[in-house]
Formats: sequence, C-alpha cells, structure tokens
Amino acid sequence: MPTPQDFFDIDIRVGTVLRAETFERAVKPSIRLEIDFGPELGIKRSSAQLTVHYTPELLVGRQVVAVTNIGTRNIAGFTSEVLVLGAMPDPAEVVLLAPGHPVANGVRIG
Repeated sequence: MPTPQDFFDIDIRVGTVLRAETFERAVKPSIRLEIDFGPELGIKRSSAQLTVHYTPELLVGRQVVAVTNIGTRNIAGFTSEVLVLGAMPDPAEVVLLAPGHPVANGVRIG
C-alpha cells in the first residue's frame, strides 16, 4: 500500500512552456514542449498528447504542472524528460493541470 512518503518522493513542479511544436513522428498525436522550471532544474523537454484541446500556439507562455524526477523516455527518437500532468476525461483527451494564479517557475507542488 502506498504511503504519504511515496507521494512526497515524487517531485512535481510548475513550469512555463517556452516552445511547443507538433510532433509529427509520434505514433499518437502529440506536441513537443520545452518547459522552463526555473534556475534549479532549468529547461526540460516533454512529449505530451494534448492535441484535443491545445495547439502549440496556445501552449507557449502557459504554466503547466509536471513530474520532474521519474527519468527519461524515448518517444520516436525524442527524449522526454518530464511528465506533464492533466485530467483525462477519456483515454485520448488531456486537460492540463495548472496553478490558479501565476507562480515562479520551479515552485513545488505538494
């Protein structure tokens, strides 16, 4: 059974999307992201299946919430370093989680 410490071991942070582009090589429709997590973590990359509700243009400048310490994943030759979090009303639909007010990049969720 998971413990509260298991949750606290997951590093969840807020970052701002600096760059977003359609990821043509991905098997499932996706967008490649570069996200600024502040001076401690820097800029990280992610591939996210966000195309139901978002375009690359809508994502640039937006704050997102992501898990930053679960390792990397190779997706169609692209190294995804963080897992962007969202609610999933159905398996193909992601609604991004974000703070209700702007916060500094790198702020921890917990």
